[in-house]
Amino acid sequence: MNTDNFFDVRQDIEAAVVTAKALGFRSIILQGHSLGTVQAAFYAASDWDPTIKAVILTGAFGKLPWKSRHILIQDEERYRALAVASREALKAGTAAEVLPIKMRWLGGVETPVTPRHFLTYRDEQASAADSTYWIPRILRPILIVRDEADGVVLPFEPHMLLSVAQAEGSLVPSIKYVLLPNQRPPSREGHIFADNTEALTDAVATWLGEQRL
Repeated sequence: MNTDNFFDVRQDIEAAVVTAKALGFRSIILQGHSLGTVQAAFYAASDWDPTIKAVILTGAFGKLPWKSRHILIQDEERYRALAVASREALKAGTAAEVLPIKMRWLGGVETPVTPRHFLTYRDEQASAADSTYWIPRILRPILIVRDEADGVVLPFEPHMLLSVAQAEGSLVPSIKYVLLPNQRPPSREGHIFADNTEALTDAVATWLGEQRL
């Protein structure tokens, strides 16, 4: 956790797509959850394979580098120390090694982090893990689903994605946002749709039907 390189994950997704095509599938839906939404958006935006018909994002972050700095870390001195240490490690050829400084993460947990993870996911200058950049470059219909009790993704974040997808010049043919009602207080369980598994399945199935997929 918090040790991988954002760009390496694309190879895993590509391998899955190539395998599915080799098995004879001619209609592929990309689905990403939580951190995986950034990776799915990046792949969909950078590979215009016509076999990919749609993209589904559940528990989707808005702008992860900004969120990491201002909502998760919430400490400018710590953030700058991580950024400096990561760049020094990159120059020294030790980007895969865990930094001596921990990163504040979900729920205030202090977690180990590698320079390659910090720079490709969390750093506002270097990171490519910004869905607001990749979303408007996706050629396929997009569905975003959030649980109302999601305590990880904040209420405004899906709207960041909607706004860029619907902006002038966006390549997105259509995008739909579904907020699943939940009266419980925001929590980590809400982020994984613990109370809304059936509602999530119904929302996805309904949308796929609307797209004739």
